[in-house]
Amino acid sequence: MHVILASGSPRRRALLDMVGISCEVCIPDIEENTDKTVPSEIVKDLSLQKALSVAPKYPGQAVLAADTIVEIDGRILGKPKTEDEAFSMLKMLSGRTHSVYTGVALIFPDGSRDSFYSETRVTMFDNSDDLIRDYISTGEPMDKAGSYGIQGTGAYLVEKVDGDYGTIVGLPVSIVFRKLREYTLLHSK
Repeated sequence: MHVILASGSPRRRALLDMVGISCEVCIPDIEENTDKTVPSEIVKDLSLQKALSVAPKYPGQAVLAADTIVEIDGRILGKPKTEDEAFSMLKMLSGRTHSVYTGVALIFPDGSRDSFYSETRVTMFDNSDDLIRDYISTGEPMDKAGSYGIQGTGAYLVEKVDGDYGTIVGLPVSIVFRKLREYTLLHSK
């Protein structure tokens, strides 16, 4: 299977590679704005915008886009702009459970579409200020929704995960694989 990945995320690319889906990267050039307010709808809308912005450049090919956010207490946590903002986010998450949402949009070679989301619950250890500052000093939180990367050093902040690990990393790859396989099987007859 092969897709055009409408994302510059090396983590998404690695997840696809892990399950044997090859990809060509085309980073969408869009402003990520939505009028949606429900986390699941936000990620579905933004991922569809990304896919639709890339699809015209690749007619007849499968295009995949995703968007990930962290939500706690009705508040959406995106990527931090400063180390102070990263600290504030990680302090808010410390000792608590939050949700990670990843929305996925697939545009298939025949132009049909599929859009869905996956939610995973993550519980953080009650992390000390010093431990949070040490983590921030690695630089890792600065390009991650919610200011942490579970697939990297940030793993030591996380106590438990309830749901799909790939959702937290940025792509529920098992679902993506199954949807692409189903499309391929239906259209190869």
